[in-house]
Amino acid sequence: MPVGRYFILALFLCVGSPCLAQDMRTVVEPKLPPVCVSLGAEISATKGEIDDNAEKRLDTRRIQAAIDSCKPGTSVQLQGNGDGNAFLTGPLELKTGITLLVAQNTTLFGSRNPRDYDTSPGSCGVVDQNGRGCKPMISARKAPGAGVMGDGAIDGRGGATLIGQKATWWDLAQKAKVDNARQNVPRIIVTDQSDDFTLYRITLRNSPNFHVLVNRANGFTAWGVKIDSPKTARNTDGIDPSSSTNVSILYCYIRCGDDNVAIKAGTAGPATHMTIAHNHFYSGHGMSIGSETDGGASEIEVRDLTIDGADNGLRIKSNTTRGGLVHNVLYSNVCIRDVKNPILMDPFYSTERGPKPPDFRDIQLHNVFIATPGKITLLGLDAQHPLKVTMDGVHAAGVRAGDVRAAHAHIVVGAGGSNVKPSGEDVDVSEIPGSKDRPVVCGGEFVPFPAAAAGHVGEAVPSSVVRNIQESTSTTVTVAPDGSGDYDPVQQAIESLPGSGALVRIRPGVYREVVGWKPSPRQLAGPLLRIEPK
Repeated sequence: MPVGRYFILALFLCVGSPCLAQDMRTVVEPKLPPVCVSLGAEISATKGEIDDNAEKRLDTRRIQAAIDSCKPGTSVQLQGNGDGNAFLTGPLELKTGITLLVAQNTTLFGSRNPRDYDTSPGSCGVVDQNGRGCKPMISARKAPGAGVMGDGAIDGRGGATLIGQKATWWDLAQKAKVDNARQNVPRIIVTDQSDDFTLYRITLRNSPNFHVLVNRANGFTAWGVKIDSPKTARNTDGIDPSSSTNVSILYCYIRCGDDNVAIKAGTAGPATHMTIAHNHFYSGHGMSIGSETDGGASEIEVRDLTIDGADNGLRIKSNTTRGGLVHNVLYSNVCIRDVKNPILMDPFYSTERGPKPPDFRDIQLHNVFIATPGKITLLGLDAQHPLKVTMDGVHAAGVRAGDVRAAHAHIVVGAGGSNVKPSGEDVDVSEIPGSKDRPVVCGGEFVPFPAAAAGHVGEAVPSSVVRNIQESTSTTVTVAPDGSGDYDPVQQAIESLPGSGALVRIRPGVYREVVGWKPSPRQLAGPLLRIEPK
């Protein structure tokens, strides 16, 4: 976006409203640290996959030994060596001041053997009610100054079939959703109490779960990071800073199957002083705060952001089991396109109820342009906890009254105006005198995801072959997402099936649902369908 626009906006904010304190550090582009040990690749990967013969040749021990041997302020470099271009590892633990440096054209793959990640015997790679059975691929615990850098890639192999199973990590995540349980799968990077952790230029892809989780840190920087997982890969958040302060996420490209960025503030403490700037988001669940907000989230600035093709755009989510105060949040210079919910502020994130009311206030939206129609939700919890938001230069192309839902909200329209006109129960809208809708139109801000970083391994949802057990059945139902079939949701079609058997035809399209079958007594009277893995 033009530099002049930032300058004018900065003056307005300091004169017309309190200046927000974001990351209080002076953040500059990181530098690659000197190499302490350089390890050569001994495995060759073709088209993002490792040959089965190499699966037992783990590099975990030699990488960890190098990490343990180096002095703070240096790096362990992984780089190609002749025909070798890949490393294969189980869990690694970074130490104070040590950077893992993955060189260009080199990939660090995660093992697909659940036993390598067990926190207790047999705990990883299963679905249960616990969900804490796997170590992360890379961890940093009380390791200040550590980091992961380089122009290479780290691949969690979420879509690769697990050793000893007929399922992938992503299959386990989907099964957990169907069973209302928890998947035990690893994350790529998890830090805890590791101040000043840095991610720089690295590509992270195909994580079995969150790509990056940062807990209880004072100082975290992600600069020029690329994150890539399929949109159907459940719980594959991009970067989640949790109960941390002084956080900067800058110049990153993120597409994934859940929140692109999710700021969390749970019982471990508040999330404060964060800057999320100059980023591009693609598929995912958007720029989120929550759902854990009971620790309090504040002093957050999101600016110069494009969101292209995500399910949600600017999102604050919580509920009364984990609600708290979210305030002093600024969104500015944001371009949104092909997003179902461009603005979603929701204190009813789930049906759970508890004693912790979400309270969203002092939320500012400046120069936000929504290029395509979508739903806008502006909800406060109740009259005692109303949403308080300022909209200044918020323009939604093709917005209709039915696209805007609001309740328990106090809304101020700034001098830049807005064509979004909220109304509803306990909603009041006031305008600064002289307000005029002056939409900022986005053009060249939308850019493609960097092609060199892309590389999905496997499918997030495996293909299946549906076989009709009762070949003579006369009942056929058709599912189509455009309304041309007998049913729209697949689940509704399954629940309609007679006990005598049926054939379900599913037309091409996108189906966003979890499908399960709990047969009724009449359906138990005869066999219906069997779904088998390919």
